Amino acid sequence: MGRTDERLPGGLIRRMNYTAIVIFIILAFVQGFVLIAYKNSIPPQFKRWLAIFAIVMLLLAFFLMIWGLLMAANPGK
Repeated sequence: MGRTDERLPGGLIRRMNYTAIVIFIILAFVQGFVLIAYKNSIPPQFKRWLAIFAIVMLLLAFFLMIWGLLMAANPGK
């Protein structure tokens, strides 16, 4: 999928693979959708913790999207 090259000392190139990040972003949004779609059937004792976990995952997914866009815009830095 998306790869970025990074130059290391000595002329070596390190390649970064964004596949895991893309999978995490998709799963975070799917989890948010499932929690919204099935909010009436989730037991009350799990609702708060699942909501907090979903918010953390979505915030991290947005951060990773912005970070990925910045890395794609400036691949040499």
